[in-house]
Amino acid sequence: MRRGLACMAGVTVAAISCGCGGAVSTKHNVAPTQIVVAKDATREELLEKYNTMAKSVKSVNATVELKPIGGSNYSGVIEEYHEVKAFLLAERPAYIRMIGQAPVIGKTVFDMASDADSFRVSIPSKNKFLVGSIALERTSSKPIENLRPQHLLDALLWSEIRKEEDVLFEEFNDEKARYYVLTVLRGGYQREILRKIWFNRTDLQVARLQEFGPKGALLSDVLYSDWEPLVGDQKQIADGAPAVTAFPHAIQITRPHDDYRLDLHVTKLTLNEDIPADRFKLEQPAGSELVHVGEDTAEKKP
Repeated sequence: MRRGLACMAGVTVAAISCGCGGAVSTKHNVAPTQIVVAKDATREELLEKYNTMAKSVKSVNATVELKPIGGSNYSGVIEEYHEVKAFLLAERPAYIRMIGQAPVIGKTVFDMASDADSFRVSIPSKNKFLVGSIALERTSSKPIENLRPQHLLDALLWSEIRKEEDVLFEEFNDEKARYYVLTVLRGGYQREILRKIWFNRTDLQVARLQEFGPKGALLSDVLYSDWEPLVGDQKQIADGAPAVTAFPHAIQITRPHDDYRLDLHVTKLTLNEDIPADRFKLEQPAGSELVHVGEDTAEKKP
């Protein structure tokens, strides 16, 4: 019986190899310029690379092309503008300001700011001024209230991985690319995933950053690409910080539970310049309606 099985296996292999009328497979030589090389790195090397970026970028002054996508979160706000030009300022620990303007005419579509406690959004077209706590988590029936300046801040100025945090290390491969993944765990009685950092092995740059909330909720999913070397004024480095040599110029921010996505393309960039505090201040425009985001829900609770 064993001999019979071996014979059948040999015949099957021969049939697959030769086929009925010849070879059933073809062989293509990949051009040397098209061969993708997957670089190797250790867990410690990737931790250092990520933390270097997190430590060295203290402030961002950028001009970006901003495109909101999906859902109805921008209805009534910038629904008439598929893409806007935005001026963005961000500075540690928690300050951000972004002004969006309509193409060609340069009219302000929105003006938003945030600090460690609250966010403020001015919408001239609706003559409204929204304010609320950055800790507010509810999904609003008014879509624009789901967009917070803090969401952009977290995507631009990364949180450092502390030595006491548990970090897992793995490889992930698909048909498009090969990755290394660092998974940072949240401690406590029941450990959960806090953050996943994906490194593309073609250049070992961060390609994806995922943030998770309690019970595994995916709060933010950010894709990074078009990493360009920093030149001239872009190479300003904060005192005592390690050097950062490149910055992503294409950033896609997806907020699944807030039901919106932002595509940012950086057209002008300066890092680590001193930004006056008053540039982050956003005062309520005269005559605009003040809206306290979240208070209507609080009033309905028994």
